[in-house]
Amino acid sequence: MSNNIGRFSPASSTSETEAPAGKPAEEQKPPELVYGSTEEFLHEQLLPTYVRDVDGRAAKWCSGWYFHPEAVSRVEALWRAWEHLRLDGATGISVSWKDHADHHMSVLLDPRGPFYKCDMQKHRDPDHLEPQKAPAGWFPDVWNQGSNTT
Repeated sequence: MSNNIGRFSPASSTSETEAPAGKPAEEQKPPELVYGSTEEFLHEQLLPTYVRDVDGRAAKWCSGWYFHPEAVSRVEALWRAWEHLRLDGATGISVSWKDHADHHMSVLLDPRGPFYKCDMQKHRDPDHLEPQKAPAGWFPDVWNQGSNTT
């Protein structure tokens, strides 16, 4: 495990995303990512720092987390938020924990969350919600509005 866990930037008076004086913002390169993928972020940053007792009663996890679309989406959201907030050396780490990690990990680890059928060693496909189609006209297609020619 790396000693660089929590790689947030030191506090500074200007944001790294602001353009320096005399250089237009469009010429600025976006900051490089620390992690190259959602999976790398999960294994190298999130799970080593977000340590919980996953006993199957109070918390659940699935080793096949990548088979769960909700889990993939939430971990990717955590990665993207972390990459953005790490640049804020003042409060970024706190905001990352409070507004993102604590929220999403509570949902992911909840015994009735996306891993409700799984245990640490065995993945079981989740049941998917099966919606009925709403009656025609209830949700107009915004892409087709205004395309009527008279």
